[in-house]
Formats: sequence, C-alpha cells, structure tokens
Amino acid sequence: MTTPAGPVELSVVVPAYNEEHRLAPTLDAIRAHLGDSCAWELIVVDDGSDDETVRVAKEAAARDARIQVVVSDVNRGKGHALRLGVLASYGRRVLITDADLATPIEELDRLDKAMTEGETAAAIGSRAHPDARIEVHQSRLREYLGRMGNRLIRAVAVPGVHDTQCGFKLFDGEKARAAFADARLDGWGIDVEILQFFRRRGWAVAEVPVRWSHQEGSKVGAADYGRVLWELARLKARAVRRVDLVLGALFLLTSVLLYKNLWHGLGRSYLTDSGQDQNQWEWFFAVTADNVAHLRDPLFTTVQNFPDGVNLMGNTPMLGLSVPLAPVTLAFGPSLTWALVLTLGIAATAYAWYWLFARRVSENRWAAGLGGALAAFAPPMISHGNAHPNFCVLFVLPLIIDRALRLCEGRDVRRNGIVLGLFTVYQIFLGEEVLLLATLGMALFALSYALARRDVARAAIRPLATGAAYALGVCLVLVAYPLYWQFAGAQSYHSVLHGDSAGNSPLALVEFAGRSLFGDDATADKLALNRTEQNAFYGWPLLALAFALVVRLWRRPLVKALAFTGVAAAVLSLGQKIRIPYTDVVLPGPWKLLAHKPLFESVIEGRVGMICAPVLGALIALGADRLAHSGVRLNRAAGFTAIALALLPIVPTSFPVNARPEVPEFIASGMWKKYVGPGESLVPVPLPDPGSAEALHWQTRAGLAFPVPGGYFNGPWGPDRIGIYGASPRWTSNLFGDVRSGKPIPDIGTDWQNQARADLAYWRAGVLVLEPQPRAPELYETVARLLGRPGTKVGGVWIWDVSSVR
Repeated sequence: MTTPAGPVELSVVVPAYNEEHRLAPTLDAIRAHLGDSCAWELIVVDDGSDDETVRVAKEAAARDARIQVVVSDVNRGKGHALRLGVLASYGRRVLITDADLATPIEELDRLDKAMTEGETAAAIGSRAHPDARIEVHQSRLREYLGRMGNRLIRAVAVPGVHDTQCGFKLFDGEKARAAFADARLDGWGIDVEILQFFRRRGWAVAEVPVRWSHQEGSKVGAADYGRVLWELARLKARAVRRVDLVLGALFLLTSVLLYKNLWHGLGRSYLTDSGQDQNQWEWFFAVTADNVAHLRDPLFTTVQNFPDGVNLMGNTPMLGLSVPLAPVTLAFGPSLTWALVLTLGIAATAYAWYWLFARRVSENRWAAGLGGALAAFAPPMISHGNAHPNFCVLFVLPLIIDRALRLCEGRDVRRNGIVLGLFTVYQIFLGEEVLLLATLGMALFALSYALARRDVARAAIRPLATGAAYALGVCLVLVAYPLYWQFAGAQSYHSVLHGDSAGNSPLALVEFAGRSLFGDDATADKLALNRTEQNAFYGWPLLALAFALVVRLWRRPLVKALAFTGVAAAVLSLGQKIRIPYTDVVLPGPWKLLAHKPLFESVIEGRVGMICAPVLGALIALGADRLAHSGVRLNRAAGFTAIALALLPIVPTSFPVNARPEVPEFIASGMWKKYVGPGESLVPVPLPDPGSAEALHWQTRAGLAFPVPGGYFNGPWGPDRIGIYGASPRWTSNLFGDVRSGKPIPDIGTDWQNQARADLAYWRAGVLVLEPQPRAPELYETVARLLGRPGTKVGGVWIWDVSSVR
C-alpha cells in the first residue's frame, strides 16, 4: 500500500470474500458518492477469495490511486479482514461497509451528521431503530431468527444497542484504529467486540436509523448470530490477559505471605494484634453456619448474651460471605473460614481496584495494578487486616463505583441502576459502615468533578438520578426487613458513641504504621486508638509524591477531583477537635458537622482517612501510566525510582501470631454436658466481654452446643438503647470484672449473695467455670463467698454446679 500524499478525511474499508460480481458496482457507487476530492481513501481487503475478487479490486485501484487493495493469503473471516483494513487506514474518520451495500453509501451522510452534532466517537447504522426503513425484507423465518439472535447478543454483550451486526459503521479514525488493534476475533463477532471496547473506554456511540435492503447472495444468515455468540464465548474465555493472571497471582501471593504465620498454625495461631476480634469473628462465622444448617434466622441468636441474645444484623457477621461459606465452616471449622476471608478477600480487593483503574484511570495495566495494590494493601487496610475483615475485604466497592459512573454516562440506565442496587445490597451484607464511608468519598469526588466539568455534571444528573431510583427500589425490596430488624428488632440499638477523640492525629498521616517496612509499633501506638485502628500512616514520601503528581497533572479534571477528595477525607478524619502537633492549640474540625447526624454518629472518624487509599492508588496509577508512555528513558527511570522510593517504606510485613490458649479439657472433652441442661447456660468467670472473649472460642470448639451470658458484640444499654460493646452489665458480672482488673474483693454479705442468685437466675446458669488465669485465686475466693461453698476441680477448671441454686 502507498501512503496518502495529504491528510485523509475519510477512509472507507470494504471487506470482500468471493465478491467478483458485486465488487465493481459497489466501488463505483462509493467513488461516485465521495466525488473527486482527494481527501478520501477506499481500502478493499480481500479475505482469501478463491474467485476473481482480487483482480476486480486491483483493476479499480489501477484506475483510481485513492483505492488501495490489501490481500490476505487465506480466508480467516470478516473480523480479520476489517482489522487489516482499519489498521491500514489514515482517515480522520473510518467507514466500514459490506461489499453488497445493503445499506446504501448515501446513508453515510446521516452517520456523519450524527457524529458531528452529537460529538460522538462512532455512529452505527441500525436496521432495528424505529425510524429505519427496510426496503427489501428477508424471508419471515430468517428475519425472525435474526431478530431473536440480535436480541440475545444485546442481552449478553452490548445492552442498549439495538442492532450490533449491521455492517455500516462510521468511527473516529484514531479510536477505531485503537479498538481494532485491541480486537482478537476474526469472525462476525468483531462488531460486538469493537462496541464493547468503545463502551469500556466511555466513548459515546450513536445509533442511527438507515435504509437497508436484503441482498440476494448475502453471506450473512440467521445462523451467523449463533456464530457471533460462539465467538463471544471464545472471547470471554480468552479475555483474561496474561497481565491479568500475573497480577492476580501477585496479589494472592502477597496476601498469602502476609498471613503465612496464621496459615502455618491454622487453628492454633492467633493474630497477635487482633485483641479479642479473632475470637469474635470466628464465632460470627460459626453461628452463621449453625443457623444456616438448622434453618434458623441468620439475623439473631441467643448463643451469646444469653438469654437476651444478639442482633446479628446490628453487628458485622459479613453475611454476604459467612452464609455462602457456611459449608466450609461446617466442614473445616471457623478458623479456616477466618483465614480464607482475610487472605482471599484482600487479594480480591486488590484485583477489583486494579480492574476499576484499568477501565477508568490508566491504559497501562501494570500501572493500574500498582494503583490497585496500593489501594488494597495500604497501611490502614493492613491495620484492619489484623481484626476487621469488613474494613479490608472491599472488592464490591470498585464494582459499585463503576456502575455509578456508567449511570453518569447515561449507559443503559435501568439495567445499570438495578445492578448498582444489587451490588449495594451485597455490600450491606458485607459492611454498612464501609458503604457509608464509600458513599461519602464518592460524594466528595462527584462534587469536585462537577465543579471541574460542569458540562459533564449537567449531562449526568438525569441518568444518575434515574438509575439511583432503580437502585433504591432494589435495595428497599431486598433489605427492608433486615434493616428493620437491625434498627427495631430484638437487641437493636441506636448508636455507638466513641467520644470526641477518635480522630487521627495530623502526624498519623505522615508517619509509618507498625506493620510497614519502615514503621515501628512504639511510634504508631502513640498516634492511634490501637493497632487495629491505624487509619492513616501513609508516610511522608508517598504524600510528597502524590502532591508532585497533582501539581504535574493538575489540568486533568480527574486529578483535581482526586486531590480534593483525598484532602477533604484527610481533614475530616482528624475528627471534631484537631490538635496541632507540638502545641497546645486545638481547633474545631469539620467532622463536628457530621458527628451527631444519623448513621455518622456511630462512625469512628479516623476511619474516614481510609478513603485516601484508593485516591492515592488512582494517582499512582495515573503517574505510572504517564511514565510508561514517556518517550524519554531518563524521565521513566527517574519517575519509577521516585514511585519505588515512596512505596517502599509502607510495604506491609507479615502479621505476627501467638499460640492461642488451649481450650480447657472440661470444654474440649464434653464434660460440661453433665452440668448444663436444656435451656441453661454455661457461665465463665469472669463473663466474656470485649476485653476477654476466650469463652467464644470455647463455644466454637464445642459446636455452639451451649450458650453463655455476656460476650463481645454490639448491643443496647439503658432505656435509651445506646449502643455499647458487650452485654448490659449486672452486679455480678461487674464484680467479676473488677476483681479480674485488680480491685480488692469487697465484703461479700447477704446482699451480694442475693444479687448473685438473681443474676444466676436471670442467666439461667447451669454451671460456673473458672479456668486458670491471672488473679484466678481472687476470682475463686469471690465465687466461693458468693455461693457459700467451694468449687470442684474438673477437667482442669474450677466449677460450681448452680442448677439447684436457681
């Protein structure tokens, strides 16, 4: 082929296979319509014809230098021919049309007008549009089968497009060449593949009604729609690129290395920094599996906090995972489920962020993978990875964000609205507080992007509102009862108060976390509530790099929105009172505006800083993508070195573990069964609470066969039903807790004994159990005085049979 002498406004690509009789009139018609201007080219691609098609095409090219001929040695299909032709084109716009001109070339003017007026990236001819004119019909059977096939293709591949297979399409030239270079299909399915590519990039496509006539001898039949579906199935099977597999494997490997100590001693290892949360979460997984196995209500149980019970919807059992994983829990125990949820969940989260960044932020998939890794393995996520899977297993959030963006683009509003609603429902059953924080982050981003691109915001309002209405409708239908139970059912509560000092210190934003490569626990402990709430700690090198990227890429609206979102989230995370480091100055924080609003009143405000993780991930993806496309080797080397130096200090280290306490023989061997009858509870001394919940592990080892009073959960306290951690205190539970904490044993007389009887009766106690522990002698003496008799040593513990006392 020869290179055009000047700029080409239009390239027309005509694929041809055994078209010796129809090709010459088609080329003459196209030349006549385009006229004598030199600003067009016509590319005929022979797809391995075994007739005189090549000769006819070359004779036409000999008469007009604007006609080019591309020849394929073998017949590989229409898709292959189109790819050759489009990649050989130079036009500002590219028209593809079939050799039979079933759609007359004059319809080009309609497509060109639609692209110009609508500012779209493509305009496709549509026979299915209500205003289309079918001048010569196919047979009724063939037409019916074709219509059904097209509907099926629309449903599974390109929703919203009425006619995917019409061979008359006009594209922006550069975008067409990018799409066809990416295409893999050689057959009829390439039309759908190209439209999917445009949808993924967010490039608008107009569907234009055209005139169409069935041509005798057409090679397209109803059966070809089946071939299209088959090709699409093959494409789906091959769609996972090598980089996708490599990144997925790297994310999983990273997660496995983080939890290698937990897996090494599975069932015997306990995450050192998880406090009592590992016991609690394993209990959540166990009780959900038990409820599923016995067809009980998964939203409530009396196995803990007996006899009042626990509102599971008002806690965080992650029903979206604990229910489908119930067979795993029942077969292998909750310790395996706990390790699986953490390990696979964080890896899946990294992949989900990578997927979103690859679709929306970065063309370079390695750059997107780097951003996804930062979003999922950032220090706050690693901190919550000690104990809070609901705050680090976030793979649904990128899916929610993507659907919301599709609505903003006006793409298939009803379908995407419904899917958004389903994703939102699923996230509710994974973690509601995370969903609230994600919504806050999305609102900050939307506000800032709207200020940067008012035209985009105006166009997005209506489809977004409509889609949100569909999503809300889905949510109301599916979660109305669970949410009613959460806020008005048994053991529901109104809010969990954390005080006004739960925000991040400004220093926490620039320091390194305890589990970061350059961090240490001593420094981080001074700046966080505890080791599971290190909600910032991004480190000064990463923040400095982010600032440099924002300055360098400031012209991009996306960067402006990301910068605003990150800064706003960081400031909100400082809480109601911002204490200026190294001074006595305390300033009011903007969180005060939200602190007492419904839903927000239960949020630990420091967690708002977690919004910065995907923001920083997106910025890093943008920066790495820009470097990957840089033509200056020195710039690439310096840029990637800066990224490496910024990320190296916050590389996470493996979670430490310690050996969990052995379950007493009295529990493990089943000796307890002689002392706990139907409707009775086993009362550990002291009662389990958020500071000491080993009794929950006893329950999971015993298959939840006995209930316990007290426990570690969120429940109501007092007439106002304020949310607290643990059970509402009683005189006897408070007494045991005081003695355990080191307070002296009070003078126990008749009043104390009568109160103990009342409390044991309330708990329907069958037996009191005191295991070896610090201050066990003082606790033994307390129980002996309350009951007026000594205990009995059975199975390595002291017990008091109290069934008769009640």
